[in-house]
Amino acid sequence: MRILKNMTVQVLLAIVLGILFGHFFPKSAVEMKVLGDVFIKLIKMVIAPIVFFTVVHGIASMGDMKKVGRIGGKALLYFEIVTTAALAIGLTVVNIVKPGVGIDISKATGDVSTYAKQAAESGSFKDFLVGIVPDNIVAAFAKGELLPILLFAILFGLSMTAMGKKAEPIVLLFDRLSKAFFGVVNMVMKLSPIAAFGGMSFTIGKFGLKSLTSLGALMGSVYLTMFLFIVVVLGLIAKAYKFNIFKFIAYIKEEIMLVLGTSSSESALPRMMDKLEKYGASKSVVGLVVPTGYSFNLDGTSIYLSMAAIFVAQVSGVDLTIWQQVTLLGVLMLTSKGAAGVTGSGFITLAATLAAFPNIPIGGMALLLGVDRFMSEARAITNLIGNGVATIVIAKSENEFDPNRVTAVEVSNDYLDEGVVPAKA
Repeated sequence: MRILKNMTVQVLLAIVLGILFGHFFPKSAVEMKVLGDVFIKLIKMVIAPIVFFTVVHGIASMGDMKKVGRIGGKALLYFEIVTTAALAIGLTVVNIVKPGVGIDISKATGDVSTYAKQAAESGSFKDFLVGIVPDNIVAAFAKGELLPILLFAILFGLSMTAMGKKAEPIVLLFDRLSKAFFGVVNMVMKLSPIAAFGGMSFTIGKFGLKSLTSLGALMGSVYLTMFLFIVVVLGLIAKAYKFNIFKFIAYIKEEIMLVLGTSSSESALPRMMDKLEKYGASKSVVGLVVPTGYSFNLDGTSIYLSMAAIFVAQVSGVDLTIWQQVTLLGVLMLTSKGAAGVTGSGFITLAATLAAFPNIPIGGMALLLGVDRFMSEARAITNLIGNGVATIVIAKSENEFDPNRVTAVEVSNDYLDEGVVPAKA
């Protein structure tokens, strides 16, 4: 059947099969984690060079240092406003619903000491800023550290811009290298249904469907809040910049399904950059905004952190005053910026946040261990959509958006799966 050749359908079927396999064969399902891990490593293998070549080519092609600074400044301002809104919405909903009230903290099972230790070792926000500058660019590439690579790429691109026509052969070479690495991504993406099956099998097999019922109020609150954030907040932003949030979500549905299966927004990063260029955003804007957004524009993570922190306080019987919650919001504005777009980082960031509030027992986090993986998927999807919207907004504000490149809404995904870009209208 032709429909089975569609990547979205394949990934969706794989997720369903993963849920069934994890439920009926939990012991075997846990071993399927390796399928998702290998796929994510294959994607991570090409993220660093793709970001580097894309950013350098974009900046060098732009030829205007002031414009680069303006785009970067707009992006960071947008990130701060939207993530703060996400934090505030999360705090508002969790105070209204009160999912932690009435839950017995004695039922908390699991050791959170490892997460607390990792949070302590993660350092302060100042250390995070210092860490953006690499000691060794080769080591940054080897470790796949996006922000240091991005900083070096910006400086390298500006240097090439200053060289003028002498840099043209290198710009052309980088463009071709970028396309070659995207070709590797297209090959790896053929394995995405297998990865989605492995990731979902592991999640259900390890934590079980029953873990969803015990903390259903929190799960429901988080999912509802993220849904409202996407539809209302991002929807209004999209409307203001004359594009439809629902059509945009339909355009990136394959990437959303991939994130749902792997619980990692990073797994869709290269493909998302390619899709945003085809949607209409310029290479330079995509290269600057998307990688930066993976550390500074984590809307889903922000919502989760604010709700989870108050949830732990509610479970522990700690009644935070309005000023304490405002202080919590301020702390989260800093700690949320250090959360990477990978599975489990939100839990470590939560531990770092609660460490700043001694009156909230960190042991209450143990209640979240069973469902954190399920909420990780919601966080990652919201982060993905949020970064996509941010890129289009910045591109439109800078007149770096070509509407003639919006093709995927009208054209079948079969063309996109094969890497064929239809001719402009």
